Amino acid sequence: MIEDILHDLIARYPSLSELYDELYVAYDLICSCYDAGGKLLLCGNGGSAADCDHIVGELMKGFKLQRKLQSQDRGYFEDLDYAAGLADRLQGGLPAISLCTQGALMTAYANDVDPEMIFAQQVWVYGKNSPDLLIALSTSGNSANVLRAVETANALGLDSIGITGAKGGRLKELCTACICLPETATYKVQELTLPVYHALCAAVENNYFGAQNIE
Repeated sequence: MIEDILHDLIARYPSLSELYDELYVAYDLICSCYDAGGKLLLCGNGGSAADCDHIVGELMKGFKLQRKLQSQDRGYFEDLDYAAGLADRLQGGLPAISLCTQGALMTAYANDVDPEMIFAQQVWVYGKNSPDLLIALSTSGNSANVLRAVETANALGLDSIGITGAKGGRLKELCTACICLPETATYKVQELTLPVYHALCAAVENNYFGAQNIE
């Protein structure tokens, strides 16, 4: 299924044809993280921060597939009289955290310590002793606070995926895998970012929930 999704992506966006291998590696890294019991940590600035939130939304709830709770999960609610109906309204999820939404923490850390470290501090705390994966978005590949987060992930031995523009910047050198989209203008990089992460989210979702959607 990952092959079908990537071929469809490239058919719709031919300029991404050279990125097939990188996209497949990114998919493998995400699945390896989840298989190990980890979660995704995502960071970026501006439009990239919005993309982080968007990715979390596609992973934490149903995206293209139904994700009804299976019997082993529904068992958590069976003996709770007050929990009637909860299991019917919950969905299976893939744990992901946008590091861009912690406003109080980020502003406090920027003011009290160092604005370059607002994401790195979260990677350190969330990722220490956990098999997490960092997804770092920067259209230039050189955003200082994003680079500090990747460097911290590296110190913890965590894998990372960079999503950036054609030049790659420093992000390309630091990340385990880097998807360098074939544009340099910020808005054009962002225009290609969305279909790329939609494809990855669809492929990962299918890997974990596809079987239960087969009639």
